[in-house]
Amino acid sequence: MSQDNAESAPMTDDEQRLHQLGYAQELSRTMSGFSNFAVSFTIISILSGCLTLYGFGMNTGGPAMIVWGWPFVGLMTLFVGLAMAEVCSSYPTAGGLYYWAAKLAPSNGAAWAWFTGWFNFLGQVAVTAGIDFGAAFFLNAFLDLQFGFSATPVHTILLFGLILLVHALLNSLGVKLVARLNDISVWWHIVGVLFIVGALVLLPDHHQSAGFVFGHFVNNTGWHSTFYVGMLGLLLAQYTFTGYDASAHMTEETHDAARSGPRGIVMSILVSLGAGWVLLIGLTFAIQSYQGSLESKTGVPPAQIFIDAVGLTMGKILLLVVIGAQLFCGMSSVTANSRMIYAFSRDNALPGSSLWHKINSKTRTPTNAIWLAAGGAFVLGLPYLWNQTAYAAVTSIAVIGLYIAYVLPTLLRLIQGNNFVPGPWSLGRWSRPIGIIAIVWVAFITVLFMLPQASPITSKNFNYTPIAVLVVLGFAAAYWFLSARRWFTGPKVQGSEAELAAIERDLDVI
Repeated sequence: MSQDNAESAPMTDDEQRLHQLGYAQELSRTMSGFSNFAVSFTIISILSGCLTLYGFGMNTGGPAMIVWGWPFVGLMTLFVGLAMAEVCSSYPTAGGLYYWAAKLAPSNGAAWAWFTGWFNFLGQVAVTAGIDFGAAFFLNAFLDLQFGFSATPVHTILLFGLILLVHALLNSLGVKLVARLNDISVWWHIVGVLFIVGALVLLPDHHQSAGFVFGHFVNNTGWHSTFYVGMLGLLLAQYTFTGYDASAHMTEETHDAARSGPRGIVMSILVSLGAGWVLLIGLTFAIQSYQGSLESKTGVPPAQIFIDAVGLTMGKILLLVVIGAQLFCGMSSVTANSRMIYAFSRDNALPGSSLWHKINSKTRTPTNAIWLAAGGAFVLGLPYLWNQTAYAAVTSIAVIGLYIAYVLPTLLRLIQGNNFVPGPWSLGRWSRPIGIIAIVWVAFITVLFMLPQASPITSKNFNYTPIAVLVVLGFAAAYWFLSARRWFTGPKVQGSEAELAAIERDLDVI
């Protein structure tokens, strides 16, 4: 595009609003509202979260908690998502949560933004690790069944690294490809769930009773409290319902962002709630041997359930459907993670910010941030080599990191009261009660998922979630008090209207 054309092209409403928020249109705004929804729906990925933690659920509460925990957690998550969506409509920018915290804080906005951003960063990296780790588990199970590639920790970590590598490469090619793959992913998930449930309903000779599916409780944790174990079992659902902040992080690349972003958040939760419940009920009815599934040599109970229910060949096909969904999911998670890193670095909040904020002039994507997202996720998954419960810990870290970041802007929005200026998507008089429910729920799960998950506690089953959270919180706090509080002022305005236009001209000319 020539300089003259760049100057004469009228600004869209989205670009005008972004300028009002202080940022230039550096990223390529090519995503539709459906594509924005597709990113969050793909990251929630019922075929990833539900199935990768299904074995955890079988031991921690069993069918009763798997089936009834899902709609309960889904409803609580909807309250959190609704509160987030209202704020997203007011501030449609890639910074998302930490930007909202800065703008809504009655005082010390920089500090609120700093800690919200660091929790968001931790959660984003952990959820990327959890998704691709789950994909590695399932891919290893398939390779074991097909080629005898045994499901050892070393093999799983190898596949984990390769999957992250592929996802980083795909994201580096540009947002148009990612958006296209996300659109495909939505239908892959919907049709995949129908295909899997249909096969599990029609093909097995035997199904479990309704009493077993909806009422059987299992406790293989070593703890003696039914209530405590049942609460721990909620992790299956709560981990799955993460990552929908992606719709907010993608708003600078989405048309009609002040409406599309909030809709993407809420609709991704609602569609996942319905489709996920159908999947979990269908899978639980199809269990042929409960203990046999838990002791499967593949290391993946759902894979054994498939094989026992529909035979080896069809079981492998169902497994491939799940793996495909998980790969879509991980790719989208790297996308959202990199946009959060890009925005946080744009405001100089990460060490080496100038490197992570750099935009690739050819693809208009934050390539360096993409590789940081993938590399950080890989490091977080490495403890699996010596700690077999590391995956559950990674998922707990993702839940705690993300949900603390989700709810801090909601808390600040409640403090604002009538001073809050809503966007075109608003909760109206329901804003306060919905926000209060969201805050109470997040406080509960933050404590819950830091607690021990097995008894007696040993080095091999130790839940290292509190350590990971405290390390990141301690680093962020030390960094803040020793240095950042003297120079970090929160989200930075990139310049005047003329300076923002100049940034955009330079990118267009390149």
